[in-house]
Amino acid sequence: MKNIVISSVVAALLVFSGCSSKEPAVDSKTEEVAAPVAQEVEVVATETVVSENAGVNSSTNEIGTHELSVKEIESKLPTIYFDFDKYSIKPEMQDKIDAAAELGKTVANSFNVKLEGNCDEWGSDEYNFALGLKRANAVKKALVANGIDASRISMVSYGESNPVCTEHTKECWAKNRRVDFKLLP
Repeated sequence: MKNIVISSVVAALLVFSGCSSKEPAVDSKTEEVAAPVAQEVEVVATETVVSENAGVNSSTNEIGTHELSVKEIESKLPTIYFDFDKYSIKPEMQDKIDAAAELGKTVANSFNVKLEGNCDEWGSDEYNFALGLKRANAVKKALVANGIDASRISMVSYGESNPVCTEHTKECWAKNRRVDFKLLP
């Protein structure tokens, strides 16, 4: 009897202490932003390259070759695919992860890696962002198990917002359930 009375009192308190019907106060003050002042731009002088100076010094072209090698390395990094509503690595994807780890230890050892988790269009936005992050984390754990330093790996989830295929077929949805590798300096 005592339990019934106590639970009735608690229930009554919860019912009567419900949410407030007050609207939140919004500050209606607005500040004017001054328009940016136009700045004068200096005219850039042009130079003509004489044939004796036509050779490119390797130290001046270092940045260009660095960017090219990043693109070449990224093209060798695989895409890891997942089953519907799963974030466990499929056995047939393990060889691709091993190859990516080998590239990370040799050719790309001076770069950090960003793992981009992606999903198909099924499920809510929140669910897909969480699933994409779980997929990226599964790949990160596999790379760490293969000898890649965990501090070199960052993760991001794009959920369903970064599809590579937009058709409404099973084959297309399967292409969107993936983790992509991106190299960072």
